[in-house]
This record gives sequence, structure tokens and C-alpha cells, in this order.
Amino acid sequence: MRVRLTHETAEGTAAGIYGVIVSSAVLVTAHAETAVVLDVIVLVTLIVYWAAERYARIVAERIHEGHRPSWQTVRRQLTTGWEIISASLLPLLVLLLARLAGAGLEGAILAALACSTALLCVAGWRMGADGRLTPAERVVSTLVAGAFGVAMVALKVIMH
Repeated sequence: MRVRLTHETAEGTAAGIYGVIVSSAVLVTAHAETAVVLDVIVLVTLIVYWAAERYARIVAERIHEGHRPSWQTVRRQLTTGWEIISASLLPLLVLLLARLAGAGLEGAILAALACSTALLCVAGWRMGADGRLTPAERVVSTLVAGAFGVAMVALKVIMH
């Protein structure tokens, strides 16, 4: 039996993975002078993505259901999907801690990207839990998930 602090859902896990990839892309492309400013840029970007995704779901329901969404639907949309932000908090913390430990901003960004890559690899590995994938398939799943993070690190190195 696993002890969990939150109730995980497929949608929440997907939002978390997406959030880590989006936050990594922002870490690569944003031009900030400090780690704190960069963290704020990433968080604001993720909040915009969360709001846009929630809004799109409400609008899509209106289009496909043919009626105004209920307050219950709106409330559900506004209280879910936060994993897009919360899953990126650890890499953002790594960014700050690396900077406080004396790393330059570029080094701190690379540390945060390494953390993001590790989180993506864990998600890829977890996909095959409980015997759903063979060990070889789990390794492939881990490598594919981690490839998103590696791509972000490669972009960072190429761009700077």
C-alpha cells in the first residue's frame, strides 16, 4: 500500500508532466537577471497556462453540451489542474538553492533543468509500475520521458 499526500489522477499527472516541460522551456528561454525573477516568470507563465487550460475546458463544455456550464462545473475546473504548477515547484526551488549555494545563474538553471529531467524520468518509470510494462519497456519509457528534459538542456546549452 502506498501512502500519498494527494489523490493522484491521470489528468493531474498529465498536467504535472506538462507543467514540468513548460517550466523547463521557460527556464531555457526567459531572460532574467536573477533566480528570483526567473522563478516569478516561470510561475506567472504556469498560472497563465493553467487559467487558459481551465477556460478552454469551460468553453469546450459550453460548445459541446449546448448549454451554460453549471457552477459546479466551473468550480471543479477552478479547483483542479493545479499540478501544472505544483509539479514545477521542486525545480524552481533547486534553481534558488543552487544560486544561494554560489552557482552562477546559468549553472543554477542547468541544475533546475537536471531536476526537471529527473522528475520526467521518474514519471516515465512510474508508467510501468505494477507490471504494466516489462523492465525493458520501463527503461524505454523512462528514456523517452527524460528526452524532453535532455532536449531542454541541449537548447539551453545551444542558446547560451
